[in-house]
Amino acid sequence: MLRVTKLTDYATVVLTVLAQGREQVHSAAELAERSRVEPATVAKVLKLLAQAGLVESFRGASGGYRLARPPAQIPLRAIVEAIEGPMGMTTCSVHDGECGIEAHCGIRAGWQRINDVVVDALDRTTLADMLAPAPASGPRHPDPKAIPAALVASD
Repeated sequence: MLRVTKLTDYATVVLTVLAQGREQVHSAAELAERSRVEPATVAKVLKLLAQAGLVESFRGASGGYRLARPPAQIPLRAIVEAIEGPMGMTTCSVHDGECGIEAHCGIRAGWQRINDVVVDALDRTTLADMLAPAPASGPRHPDPKAIPAALVASD
């Protein structure tokens, strides 16, 4: 199963709390309380997000954190890469020469295409999109292999 790490998930949760009060400066303790993420974890993600330029930090008695730019200008890819590093479905889809069978493997191009699709989706989805309410019901993406069916009354 492909999934982002818990740390990336927590970073996104903390960023959504910041996005709800975008102009305000929030303490790490307040962010931990509002996000219900452990304070040590909040401190860790805030440090990484600040290093990536996604949040601004302010020192002093009234210091804390706020978003560095509007939520609509923060793509999910930036969040994922701030926590996890460069996007790559496989090592070879990011770095040349790090795989012992690279010279004999024919699937690198396939993984790179998949990687490009995932990166594109993360680039097109912003923090603002994450704040939008979820659809009311029904599948998010219909199964392309599903065959539409209808009940037909029999005589």
